[in-house]
Amino acid sequence: MNSAETFITDAPIAPQEQFAQQPAQGQSLRGSVEQAMENYFQHLDGQSVSNVYDMVLAEVEAPLLEVVLKYTRHNQTRAAQVLGLNRGTLRKKLKQYGLL
Repeated sequence: MNSAETFITDAPIAPQEQFAQQPAQGQSLRGSVEQAMENYFQHLDGQSVSNVYDMVLAEVEAPLLEVVLKYTRHNQTRAAQVLGLNRGTLRKKLKQYGLL
């Protein structure tokens, strides 16, 4: 069994765990990230790589913020609550990604 497989149980799941395990187009979020990272490393063609952590966070965080803002109809207070962030932190991140 590989790590991208999703397990379905009758046990209650915390909302964040439930989100990570629900398949999106047949694959879990975790599986999608794993597949994308494997693809990234397979196509480096010998190039040096650094700051992968920051790159991945930027690639995931920006669309996450966009989708949550859309979900909350651009209500930043509600978006901060949904994300579990301080509103000031959310605003800082929105500025960082040019989403204000």
